[in-house]
Amino acid sequence: MNETSFPKSVNVQEAAQILNVSQSKVTRLIEEQALIGMKVDGQLRIPAVLLKDGQIIPALRGTLMLLSDLGLNNKESIDWLLTENEALNETPLEALGKGHKAPVRRAAQLLAEIL
Repeated sequence: MNETSFPKSVNVQEAAQILNVSQSKVTRLIEEQALIGMKVDGQLRIPAVLLKDGQIIPALRGTLMLLSDLGLNNKESIDWLLTENEALNETPLEALGKGHKAPVRRAAQLLAEIL
């Protein structure tokens, strides 16, 4: 995947600076599904929109875990989070940012019926 098909992103070092943590902590957050990233042109990249005001969007971890349990890979999960959702009338990420965790999780569970 190249940068043109991926949203504005930051590398692990930049994410660490934004979150005021070590690079190894950012890597651990990705491993623990508290944050998501993927390789772009050989470098691990994290969508910048997941980091708001020096923090990870609230409730992202549970949503990422649910998407993973449904069988979505990182690219599919990122695409789903950033795509307008009819049930939500906004993107799932925008809804999470507003604290609407339950409707986002319901929308994600609807994927199980499609997949």
